[in-house]
Amino acid sequence: MSTRRKARECTLQLLYQWEGERGDPAALLPGFWRGKKADAATREFAEQLFHGTVARLEEIDTLIECHSEHWKLERMAAVDRALLRLATHELQAHPETPRAVVIDEALEIARRFSSADSVEFVNGVLDAVRKTLESQKPSSP
Repeated sequence: MSTRRKARECTLQLLYQWEGERGDPAALLPGFWRGKKADAATREFAEQLFHGTVARLEEIDTLIECHSEHWKLERMAAVDRALLRLATHELQAHPETPRAVVIDEALEIARRFSSADSVEFVNGVLDAVRKTLESQKPSSP
């Protein structure tokens, strides 16, 4: 498994755990990493994604809700919600990663941590988010 995939999976787990507590995100990290086999690069990328997602949560949630027809965030499975938040943040804040890669990674993680139905749902929402973000990019002269 690649370092980035492992970091994304760790971020998903962190977001899932954080959502239940809604405490200080930094306070969650020491206990989370204890006993985990993760190198420094994995931890660094996971923490960057985690802190960035939490910091922009309101904006991210608004974007997700705009594109999840007939689904309110609180009705979504917690794993799917965390994964959508993570991938939406990465689509917004990490233009160096191709958007197709972000979505493909999210789908692979959904296959591992969620249900078969979730894969299709996550794909649909993230593709709509991607299109919105692409339409907001300033065009080149």
